[in-house]
Amino acid sequence: MGRAFQNRKESMAKTADAKTKVYSKYGREIYVVAKQGGTDPNGNLSLRGLIERAKKDQVPSHVIEKALEKASGVGGEDYSVARYEGFGPGNAMVIVDCLTDNPNRTFGDVRACFNKAKGKIGTPGSVSHMFDHCAILSFAGDAEEATLEALMDADVDVTDIECENGQLTVFAPHTEYAKAKQALIDAFGDTDFSVDEIQFLPQNTTPVEGDDVALFEKLLDTLNDLDDVQNVFHSAELPSS
Repeated sequence: MGRAFQNRKESMAKTADAKTKVYSKYGREIYVVAKQGGTDPNGNLSLRGLIERAKKDQVPSHVIEKALEKASGVGGEDYSVARYEGFGPGNAMVIVDCLTDNPNRTFGDVRACFNKAKGKIGTPGSVSHMFDHCAILSFAGDAEEATLEALMDADVDVTDIECENGQLTVFAPHTEYAKAKQALIDAFGDTDFSVDEIQFLPQNTTPVEGDDVALFEKLLDTLNDLDDVQNVFHSAELPSS
C-alpha cells in the first residue's frame, strides 16, 4: 500500500469559520452513524472510532453530545449517502463522499466545483475501480507478526501490514473495519489509534504539475468548503510545498 493514504488533503481548521465547517461535518457523520448502528460507542465500533477521531480534531464535546441526542430521538434529518467521481486538473482521479438531504442540490454544487477547476464530473464507477476501499488502523508498536496473527485468528482478511518508525499500520477491506479493530483491541488492549479511518486509496498516483497544481488545490478547497462534502479522495501526486 505504501504511504498513499497520506496523500489525501485534510480539511484543516485554520479559521473560526473553517472550524465550524469541520464541527458540522463531524456532527452530521456522528448523527448518521449513530442512527444506523446505535448511540452506544461500546456496541457501535464505527461510532466509537468516529468520536475518537472527532476528539483528536478538537471537536467540542457539546457538538458530539448534540449529534448523539438527535440520533437517539424519533425522526430527525433524513440524510443519504452520495458519492461523486470525476477527473480533476492533470487528469487526476477524484472521489467525493457526501451526506445530503437534497441530492439534486449536492450534485449541482459538486459539479460546479469540478467545472470551475476545469475538471469533469463522471458517471458512478468511472474512477472508483482504480481505488482500493480500505480500512486503515495505525498505532504505536513493532510486533508485526503478533498483529498479523491476531488478525488472522479473528478471520480478518488482511490486505497489508506496514511497520515504519515505530508505527504499525493495518490495511483491510472496508467491510472488515469493525472486525479488524476489535481484533486489535482484544489482542493489545485499549489501543490509541493514530489513524482509524475508511479511505479510498489510489492504486496508482497521477503527477500534477505546472498550472494544474493551483487548479487542483482550488478544486480540493472548494469541495471541502461544501457543507454536504464529508471526504475527498484523489490520485493526485502534488509537488511538496
